[in-house]
Amino acid sequence: MSTPAKTKTGGFPIGIRMTGEFDKLAAGDVATWATANGFNCIDVGANRLAQVPAFQAGGLPIGTIDLFGPEWFGMMSADAGKRKATVALAQKMIRDSAAAGVKLFFIVMLAEDEKLPRKETFGYMVETYGALRDVLKETKTKLSIEGWPGCNAQCCTPESYRAFLKEMNSPAYGINYDPSHLLRMGIDPLRFVSEFAPHVVHVHGKDTFIDAERLYHLGTEQAPVFAEGLPWGGPFWRYTIPGAGAAPWTKIFTVLKSANFGGFVSIELEDVDYNGTVAGEKRGFLAARDCLQSV
Repeated sequence: MSTPAKTKTGGFPIGIRMTGEFDKLAAGDVATWATANGFNCIDVGANRLAQVPAFQAGGLPIGTIDLFGPEWFGMMSADAGKRKATVALAQKMIRDSAAAGVKLFFIVMLAEDEKLPRKETFGYMVETYGALRDVLKETKTKLSIEGWPGCNAQCCTPESYRAFLKEMNSPAYGINYDPSHLLRMGIDPLRFVSEFAPHVVHVHGKDTFIDAERLYHLGTEQAPVFAEGLPWGGPFWRYTIPGAGAAPWTKIFTVLKSANFGGFVSIELEDVDYNGTVAGEKRGFLAARDCLQSV
């Protein structure tokens, strides 16, 4: 095992999130490679719950586990019966995962019907995730809410994060801080972390490159007529490893350090320069690790 990898600013332990071809590897193989290269945790999907002991036995703690797979949408369904059934599923998943030693659940607030008014889906979200308050307290676990802005999701802008956290009024509801999503939406990631740092429970080491030339030609309001979107991105932006995009990592980590952040920074690899093969993704994880250790 190599020396544990940590960020230069803040000394936060660096981990990885299982994605792409890398996610097809056996837990033992992942743990062996990750620990040999200094990684400190692994973020896994809900389908990996049974493999949690294998990761842990290999010396790799669980950073986060996804609370759901496709069932996510039921939490914000207009169907009251589906919402109730999905809450019950979530409560079971939380208890089963906590019994395996998992403490943090990754979640994205996805709307089942993207055409519903956002005020309506916000109300469903408050109802269903509020119903998890007791089981989160019982198991001493937390939600780590990421702001991916797809599927008309909630909690991906300061406005909706702020409103939801106020409604929940509990430390069990935290933020999975990922500056890449903020950048693609035109939201200042440094201002965001400065406001919400006390609520951040997990960080994704992912960045976004903004192509200023394409932005000039295409703007932000209209779909392109002739241009195709960038791979792992949109008309004028694409996801990258840390350091290849616009996120001010040193300043971000300085804010988190001041807020006494005590969690992991997990690399989420979504970068056309690396994704697609196991060998390429390993190179991407290592390049991202090296960047995070230097800032």
